[in-house]
Amino acid sequence: MTGHLYIVAAPSGAGKTTLVRLLLEKDRQIRLSISSTTRAPRAGEVDGREYHFVDVPHFLDMIHHNEFLEWAEVHGNYYGTSRRWIEDALTAGNDVLLEIDWQGAQQVRRIFPQAIGVFILPPSMEALEARLDGRGTDSAETIARRIAAARDEMRHVGEFDYVIINDDLQQALGDLQSVVSASRLRYATQRERHATLFDALL
Repeated sequence: MTGHLYIVAAPSGAGKTTLVRLLLEKDRQIRLSISSTTRAPRAGEVDGREYHFVDVPHFLDMIHHNEFLEWAEVHGNYYGTSRRWIEDALTAGNDVLLEIDWQGAQQVRRIFPQAIGVFILPPSMEALEARLDGRGTDSAETIARRIAAARDEMRHVGEFDYVIINDDLQQALGDLQSVVSASRLRYATQRERHATLFDALL
């Protein structure tokens, strides 16, 4: 039995991380892939929980040894997903969620074309700017750079299977749960997971 691979992408400030955290709290059948990154930990982040924090030489060595399913440089930092961990988790029947950007999503789909893509949009650019400014962790220059990057990222929304507009957090969470539920009810999935029942009924 093979698990589902979910890709959740969004521009910085759209609420992707919060939505993913709430989904994982409610659905224990989904495992979150922990990416490696060269950026410094933010306040409250723990190595191995939010990210595997590594230095640039280590990251480049992992690229050289083809250890990543996908990797990208974003805002001057590297991010990458362990290929072996994803393959092992899916083969074991686990559903896996990747919280990555559109560049990573493109790389993943080349290897896992069956991956289910979800893009999170903010309700407006004004709301996005307010969320980024409200973090209080980035300089004005950094925020301006993230807003410019967000505009570029949102142009790739058409590459994803589902789009959720995060205006109301609970509604957006319900939408994300609906995507997961629907994917599990596909014929091929039900046929594989309930083979004995199908054999008996059909």
